[in-house]
Amino acid sequence: MGKRKQSRVSRDEEEEEVENHCSSNKKSLYEVLGVDETASQQEIKKAYYKLALRLHPDKNPGDEEAKEKFQQLQKVISILGDEEKRAVYDQTGCIDDADLAGNVVENLKAFFRAMYKKVTEADIEEFEANYRGSESEKKDLTNLYQKCKGNMNKLFCSMLCSDPKLDSHRFKDLLDEAIAAGELKETKAYQKWAKKVSEIKPPTSPLRRKKSTKQSKSESDLFAIISQRRSERKDQFDSMFSSLVSKYGGNADSEPTDEEFKAARRKVESRKAKKSKCK
Repeated sequence: MGKRKQSRVSRDEEEEEVENHCSSNKKSLYEVLGVDETASQQEIKKAYYKLALRLHPDKNPGDEEAKEKFQQLQKVISILGDEEKRAVYDQTGCIDDADLAGNVVENLKAFFRAMYKKVTEADIEEFEANYRGSESEKKDLTNLYQKCKGNMNKLFCSMLCSDPKLDSHRFKDLLDEAIAAGELKETKAYQKWAKKVSEIKPPTSPLRRKKSTKQSKSESDLFAIISQRRSERKDQFDSMFSSLVSKYGGNADSEPTDEEFKAARRKVESRKAKKSKCK
């Protein structure tokens, strides 16, 4: 009996807390649910379900106040449960449907488009050109070296704008310099990698990357490919014709005479007849 009374008291306290949240205009939607502004969607939904179970009209028959609070709770989840509406609310504090779906949203989208312009391939190439060989790259390299404990295969997977074929020797020089200065500790994994790199010839221009292009091959290149394939097919045909000549007789440099053609035909027919008899 005591447990039931205690449960009822705790339930009343929770409902009172929700009532205070919902009735106060100064409270944010996050405070209504009792979550932080950085809460994930999973945390928001969990808090909503917990309160919805307490305030559902089926559990509070005839209680108009609980019904009103439940409806307010639906409003809260309709905003915080929608990523786009939540973003608008976080920026503007608007909770009206007209504001969340009208000019406020469009103005906000225009604002973000102005703040964060579309990234193009030229922007990426410019960033790469400025980043490679910079102090920022050197700092990232030493940090990743420590994080990966000298495992350069893992390092290259995380290093921005890196290419093992182009940057191995360059990175080795930078890391060797840091190790000699006592800034880094040389690991066995790094020693093994550095030995392999030393046996490979370094690239001539390590800071220059080959520009990737989506353009199709030029007409001259296409013509060269077609000519090469024609030449290969001609060689294959000539080889096949020569083998036929050597097998059935005749001259490969000229067309066979009628007699040679008839002789070759008789040989073919006689071979077919022998094969049929064997069967």
